[in-house]
Amino acid sequence: MLLTPGARLGPYEIVTPLGAGGMGEVYRARDTRLDRTIAIKILPSDVADDRGVRNAFGAKLAPSRA
Repeated sequence: MLLTPGARLGPYEIVTPLGAGGMGEVYRARDTRLDRTIAIKILPSDVADDRGVRNAFGAKLAPSRA
């Protein structure tokens, strides 16, 4: 899924792509509700469908939610 600047995912507005690899694409985005810059990672469907990968990805995010 290639997102272009200005594309919206709910309250998030894509600003620019940051990188891509086997685990997906990462974008700089703006949270329009909180008016702050965030990063969004889009996982490919084969990765997103793998429970082990999802669990590892969720554990990776846990510190950033604090």
